[in-house]
Amino acid sequence: MTGAVFDPYAMDHEMKRKPSMEATGAWIRLMRIQSRVLGAVEQDLKKAGFPPLAWYDALLELSRAPGGEMRPVELEKQMLIPQYSTSRLIDRLVEEGLAARRECKMDKRGLFVEITEAGRDLQKRMWSAYSAAIERHVGSKLSDADAAKLCGLLDRLGCSCDQAAQMSPNTAATR
Repeated sequence: MTGAVFDPYAMDHEMKRKPSMEATGAWIRLMRIQSRVLGAVEQDLKKAGFPPLAWYDALLELSRAPGGEMRPVELEKQMLIPQYSTSRLIDRLVEEGLAARRECKMDKRGLFVEITEAGRDLQKRMWSAYSAAIERHVGSKLSDADAAKLCGLLDRLGCSCDQAAQMSPNTAATR
C-alpha cells in the first residue's frame, strides 16, 4: 500500500498549535464581513421586491443543470449560500410555480427538482438587483486588482472564485 503514513505526532503538534493574532483577526473579519455583506444584499433584494437570495441561488443552480433539473441533494451541494432546509426552500419554489418536482424515470423513489419558465424569468430579473448589490457592497470598494488579490487569498483557504465568472450576466445567470 502506498500513500501517506498516519503520523499521530504531526496531528498532535498541529492541534496544539495556536493561530497567530493575525490569523485570528483575519478569521474575525471574514465572519463579520460575510454577515454584513449578505445582510446588505438581502436588504437590497427585499427593497427591490424580490424574494431572499437563497431563491436566486437555487434557481441559478437549477438553470445551470443539464435539462434544468437536479436531485435535491445535488442542489444543496451546489448552492453558494448554505441552506439548512433545502426541502422547505424547494417547497416554497414549487408553491410559487418557480420549480416543479418530478419522479425519476429510472428510480421511482428518486425525485428531481426542475426549474420552470417562471423560475427562469425570476432568476433573470433578480440578477439585475443582485448584480447591482454586488457592485454597491463589494465592487465599488475594491479595484479589480484588489478583487483579484482577494480571490487569490481566498483560493488559498479552499475557496474557488471561478464561480464568479459563471454568475455574470453574460453566462448562465441570465439564461
